[in-house]
Parts: sequence; C-alpha cells; structure tokens
Amino acid sequence: MEPSNVSRAYFLGTAASSILAMEMALMGTANASQITQVKAGVLDVGYYELGTSDGPAVLLLHGFPYSIDSFVEVAPILAARGCRVVVPFLRGHGSTRFLDDGTPRSGQQAAIGADVIALMDALKIERAVLAGYDWGGRAACVAAALWPDRCAGLVSVNSYLIQDIAEAALPLSPAVESGLWYQFYFGTARGRNGLTANRREVARTIWVRNSPNWHFDEATLDRHARAFENPDYVEVVIHSYRHRLGLAAGYPAYEDVERQLAALPVIKVAAITMDGQADGVVPATDGKSSAPKFVGPRSHRVIANAGHNLPEEAPAEFSDAVWELASARPK
Repeated sequence: MEPSNVSRAYFLGTAASSILAMEMALMGTANASQITQVKAGVLDVGYYELGTSDGPAVLLLHGFPYSIDSFVEVAPILAARGCRVVVPFLRGHGSTRFLDDGTPRSGQQAAIGADVIALMDALKIERAVLAGYDWGGRAACVAAALWPDRCAGLVSVNSYLIQDIAEAALPLSPAVESGLWYQFYFGTARGRNGLTANRREVARTIWVRNSPNWHFDEATLDRHARAFENPDYVEVVIHSYRHRLGLAAGYPAYEDVERQLAALPVIKVAAITMDGQADGVVPATDGKSSAPKFVGPRSHRVIANAGHNLPEEAPAEFSDAVWELASARPK
C-alpha cells in the first residue's frame, strides 16, 4: 500500500520545533521532509522520513515514554550523510493508529517486532539498519533475531533486549527494581488509572530517574507528551508491561513469534550495542554478559554522561554508530 501525505498543519501542531530543527539541518537536501502515513500490517503508521530514497535505509525506533523527538538531531545527521531515514511512531503513539477497532491493543514484544517488518514491507525497504532504545531497541532486536535477512545491522541501547518471559518472576537487585516502579504500578488498576490521568507527569518522573544528567526543558517534555495523546496509548502500554511480567497473556496473532522468542534466539547480524554511563534504570555494563547472544560482529560502547534516552542525550555518538553500520553495506 502506498503512503499518503498527512497535512503539514497536523505535524506542525504536534512537533513544530522538531520539524524546524530537521528542516534547517537539511535545507536544500532532496526529499528532506515528508510527514506521511502508511498502512502496514494491522496499523496505519505515522512516520517521518528524510534523506535520499536511494541511500542506505535506516529505521530509528523510539522507546517509552518518549517519541520520535528522541531522534531530532540524529535523523538530520544521518540524512546529511546520505541515508534514507525513517522514524516511525510505535503502536499507541503519535499518529499511528490501528486499522480495525477489533484488533487487540497488544504491546507485547512480538507485536512491536512484527510491526518493524510490516513497515519495511509497506515502504518496500528490503534491508535496513535498525536502531533504537528501550521499546524501540527491543523491537529492533526482535526483528534482527527473527528476520536477519531484513536487517543490515543493529544498534541497540542496553544490548540484548528480547524478554525472557518464562523467568519474569525472578527478581533483580533492589537498586534496579526500584527504578522499575512504573512496571509494577501498571500491573494494578490504580496504575492504569494513573497513566490515563497523568501521562505527561508519569513520563517526567520516569525521565528524571532514567537520565539524571539530562536537563530537559518543559518544551521538550511537551513535544514528546503530545505523542501520548494517542487513543490507544494506555491500552498498549499497560499490556506491554503486564505481558512482560507474566500478568497478561499474549494474543493469538503473535503466538508463533512469541514461541520463537521464548528460545531467546541469537542475533547474527552486525551489531553495535551501547550503554549510557549515567543510565538510571539499566546500569551500564561492559557488554560481556550479553556477548553469547551476539554471534555476528559486535562492539559495545559506554557513553559518558548519557542516560536512558541515549539518542537525544548523545546524538553524535548514536549517529556515528548507526552510520558505521549503514556505510558498511552496499547501497
């Protein structure tokens, strides 16, 4: 299905300063700015594309509770280097919508991984570098592990992010568990109500813990928070966290993919993994514990002073990692 243009007025109303930054960075570049929707799998995906159509394709995948604004500096850097850059809103975020009211609002890892492949199919992208953090990193890991022929390289913040649902009840250290308060909160009716009523402030609270060195302003939070106004946001988020903790079943459409993920498949494609040294929720590591999950070429980098939202906090380092993989593949 061919993509259709979304009105410029709509996007300017949701991410005005982001677009201004990208357009200023890419002034005069061919195909610099397109705000589009495309039917992909069960979704009508909203995405931002820039760069040249014949460049190496790169998908930039955001996390929770964030939006495509995490890549406001990364995307123009990569486009200026010759990449075709696609930055989609994940399901439940921004202008991405479900095509059918009856489709379950799943947030499980199989769903977000399958969404990546469906989007590539819809955009006729045969292979792409997949790069993300948090939910986006997990989606990229799922796609890289199960559809390696579609992945030209992987950049994943916090290394191997495929969830071991069978071991969900095993505790982490109390210091780490305390940073995951929202996951346990969302397992309750009170948490669902709290996310519904306080989407922006839940995000703020998580951001402060996740990225203690990131001194974001209110305008930045506002831009991201507009993506949380999606009517499916709460249902997708709640299902995501309940499913990963074994508190909610997955949906039949993703049963086969979840079965494959339960085996914790290795990642065979070239990968660069990254940790923010100041990540307040996932402590930085030397990458050795996850090394057995990467059987292709892999390097691990720890980025000083950066937290969980690494692309927005350290855009040069993130862009360099993506470009290293994108420039290594035939165009």
